[in-house]
Amino acid sequence: MSAPNRATLWGRVLADELANGGLEAVCIAPGSRSTPLTVAFAEHPEIDVYSHLDERSAAYFALGRARRTGEPTALVCTSGTAAANFHPAVMEADQARVPLLVLTADRPPELRDSGANQTVDQVKLYGDAVRWYTELPEPEADERKVRSLRTTAARALSETTGVPPGPVHLNCPFRKPLEPIEVPGDVPDSFAETTAGWGRDGPFVDATGGTRTLADDDHRRLLRALAAADRPLLVAGPADPATLAALEPAAVTELADRLGAPLLADPLSGLRFGPHVGGESERDDGNGGPRTIYGGYDAYIAELPAPDVVLRIGDSPTSKPLRHWLRDANARQFLVDPAGSWREATFTATDLLAAEPEAVVDGLLEALAASGGEIEEIGTDDAWRARFDAAERRHWAIRDEALTADALESDPFEGAILASAVSNAPDPATVFVSNSMPIRDADRFARPRAADLTVLANRGASGIDGIASTALGAGSATDDPLVLVTGDLAFYHDSNGLLAVDRCDVAATIVLLDNDGGGIFHKLPIEEFDPPFTDQFKTPHGVEFEELADAHGLEFERVAPAAFADAYRRSLERPGTQVLAVEFDSDANHRRRDALERRVQNAIGAGSEPERD
Repeated sequence: MSAPNRATLWGRVLADELANGGLEAVCIAPGSRSTPLTVAFAEHPEIDVYSHLDERSAAYFALGRARRTGEPTALVCTSGTAAANFHPAVMEADQARVPLLVLTADRPPELRDSGANQTVDQVKLYGDAVRWYTELPEPEADERKVRSLRTTAARALSETTGVPPGPVHLNCPFRKPLEPIEVPGDVPDSFAETTAGWGRDGPFVDATGGTRTLADDDHRRLLRALAAADRPLLVAGPADPATLAALEPAAVTELADRLGAPLLADPLSGLRFGPHVGGESERDDGNGGPRTIYGGYDAYIAELPAPDVVLRIGDSPTSKPLRHWLRDANARQFLVDPAGSWREATFTATDLLAAEPEAVVDGLLEALAASGGEIEEIGTDDAWRARFDAAERRHWAIRDEALTADALESDPFEGAILASAVSNAPDPATVFVSNSMPIRDADRFARPRAADLTVLANRGASGIDGIASTALGAGSATDDPLVLVTGDLAFYHDSNGLLAVDRCDVAATIVLLDNDGGGIFHKLPIEEFDPPFTDQFKTPHGVEFEELADAHGLEFERVAPAAFADAYRRSLERPGTQVLAVEFDSDANHRRRDALERRVQNAIGAGSEPERD
């Protein structure tokens, strides 16, 4: 590989090796010290470059793309506070196990701790939030150093997709000149003929990861525990990107059916939506799906008897009522985690299975097939699934009754918008849901559906920052239509990220739930203390979002709740990006949620179908 100077050589070798290792995309924020990296990526024919003006938005865009693909996306920035602006997205990538490769340009060692302009301590800047950190050697046309650089690039990519996946940080010091200016003698012409110079055919080091699984005896032991249960239960929490890509939903539903176990599927689990939900069967719920998969549990779970054995995959469920119900159950609870991590905040799991969820599911099905007549009775409490069936029917009947156009005309409700956004999303589609109340409403009101929907959210650290950028990053990775459902504070918080609509050529239907402030705080006891509740917690902002949309060249429509479904369908049929703003009173919405929950629980407790108010 030839280059006019050593800094340019370093950038080209690094970009070349990352491309050889499979890197397909990089997000770059402008800066001077990162020039060798920026130029190298911009020139590379196999890497898509997404340009961003704001480092924080760039980082979340990269996070969204990596979350959607399950493959690493790279990030590039200059030195100084630019690197610090990556930190929130790095934290989310860590918690949510999203593969992210962070490349921060830096001053050379002699300028550090010297007061030199734009020089900060970037060594291990992200602390324990990264899977691996190293500083690249200083650029030089030295064969051993370049072999080290290529090997480091290969290792960095491998570490992002290891067990568990997550972010990796490479700090990259450069001396001037940073531009591809000819420096005589810096890179000899003969260097291109060396192994280090031209590299190898493919990645310099081809890393192959393994799969963590259980021994056959462990599968049989787990199967015996599940088979002996009167009330077995499967719980699928939010899935890591790697699990979303590897887990076969049909295998999970088959296992649940064979065990007689209800499957409580979080909207972010990859199991609540998809072709596996549909199909004709003797257990069809009358709405196109088998009653193996349950999605309304957030409203009614407290009214049902406790399970005696639980198998849980994925992260902690979005539903707080479900988490508390599992906490209070006197049950044996098997937690499956490929990294063997203790992701169990209620501290009630009894068994940790350090294995890939797909390997555990397949192993249990194989153990069932091999058991012959040894295991005769599975899920012996005949009323167990029937209780879930009845509760699920009552929940959706009450929901549907509350979400009619007439009901919304007199009693606007945010949950109706989430229900409509998911039930009317195209097949296929990517649906990104903001934190705070939107994801909670999606959990309770988004009914299982046989459509190929990829539903995503930033539930690792659960912040409201970077929501628009993450959604647009996810949309950049697929040709599927993109829907973003966001609250007003999250939309305002990441308004810089809307620049990516034009700069990165991403289109979306953005559903904006505008209740003029932090509506989720109505769920906290502090609501009773005003002041300071309104000024310091709800924080109404009075922002005119039409002007914000106009500044970014986005179509804007203010929609009445009862008219949302029609406006949503029209938007999905149009090209470009539209913002559908729906206004609500957050206090009234929380009272509406509580009232609906009481109706469901009263109906289940009474053991009869619900009646109208």
